[in-house]
Amino acid sequence: MPVQYTSIIEEHQAVRNNIGIFDISHMGQLLVSGPAAGGWLNTMLTNNIDKLEVDQGQYTFLLNERGGIIDDLIAYRIDEEKFLLVVNASRTDEDFAWLDRHRPKHVPLTNRSADFGGVAIQGPRVVELFHALFGKNVDLPARNHIVDFPFDGTKVSIARTGYTGEDGIEAFFRTRDAVKFWNAALEKGKPLGIKPCGLGARDTLRLEMCYPLNGSDLSPERNPIEAGLGFFVDLTKPNFVGREVLLRIKQSGPQQKLVSFRMKEKGPPPRPHYSVFDNGERIGEVTSGTLSPSLNYGIGMGYIDVPHAGIGTDIDIEIRERKFPATIEKKPLYKKS
Repeated sequence: MPVQYTSIIEEHQAVRNNIGIFDISHMGQLLVSGPAAGGWLNTMLTNNIDKLEVDQGQYTFLLNERGGIIDDLIAYRIDEEKFLLVVNASRTDEDFAWLDRHRPKHVPLTNRSADFGGVAIQGPRVVELFHALFGKNVDLPARNHIVDFPFDGTKVSIARTGYTGEDGIEAFFRTRDAVKFWNAALEKGKPLGIKPCGLGARDTLRLEMCYPLNGSDLSPERNPIEAGLGFFVDLTKPNFVGREVLLRIKQSGPQQKLVSFRMKEKGPPPRPHYSVFDNGERIGEVTSGTLSPSLNYGIGMGYIDVPHAGIGTDIDIEIRERKFPATIEKKPLYKKS
């Protein structure tokens, strides 16, 4: 997946105004199955697998014993006793090894990543493209659901999810069908203004929505509570890896908090690892930053000491040994009119 096919701004605007397609074949796909699969996964993931109906998915975390985030992922119940975990590409082997190390012998775990590809199709015209690909009378899956559809002699799994803030789907298929589906989507999407999109547009789109990126905003040194993602942690579950640590942090409060901010004036965009200051005191560090194509100013996220993390707080971002003013803003930074 390239950083860009044409230009980041062009691809970004295609998703915001029409439709864009991202190759997500690099994402990992793990399968867990058997009668004990759900019960065991509930001890490994933060969200509650028991709440999933067949063909439904949920955002969740895989944690280490310190409550740190190994990975954020989507878990789908694709059958009564079968689960698909769609994980981050750079974490696939690590996730598999961690799960395998904690797995009871009677719970099968397989890594199908090399045999399956995927695309994310995102934008306000996604419904039109879906009908062009699968038929006018075929209904899209509900939000956070996954459904199999026949396509040109093969089968494609369509999930109603995305990482851009726009309506969208993610399609999963066997690798041998990847080129066929990619080309069909581009051909059918031509009248809709479709564009192939790379990693650059993915980053600007997700950052406008304040969606965290694993490896930047999320890491084994950070936990879901300080990342502001406690909604996806079910502390009422009696047992999962990292639960006791998160329970203590929830009760005492985190020391730092992942906040979003916007730059107050034109200047170089904020980047990861830039220091954040309040009245000359270093209070945190930027984890993600860019120039927003939709908003036309610099935006970012970073971990800030809690006493300084309130919405509306004026801060300074140190960029190339100069301090530039910014303000902590409510998430998301981009809101559709």
